[in-house]
Amino acid sequence: MTGIGKIAAASIISNLPILGYINSKQASSLIGVASINRESGLFKGHQKIQGGRPQVRTVLYMAIIACIRKIIVILNSMLRDGVSWEASKVIN
Repeated sequence: MTGIGKIAAASIISNLPILGYINSKQASSLIGVASINRESGLFKGHQKIQGGRPQVRTVLYMAIIACIRKIIVILNSMLRDGVSWEASKVIN
């Protein structure tokens, strides 16, 4: 399984058994990462995420943080070595 860890996958599958039967907008709303507009009259431009299933949102947040940390390490080593970006070398 590439791209996501076993714990994150198990958490998503166990907390969202309906995932294969809904579209992406419904899934983002169910997880609680869909932006919700709060606009009324002159009060415009305020969006926030709320609701959803916090366990799944927390697991996905931790997976994203792990990916960001890995990308930072890769980019720092590339800067150190003076190597330009090549996707074929970095994917593995």
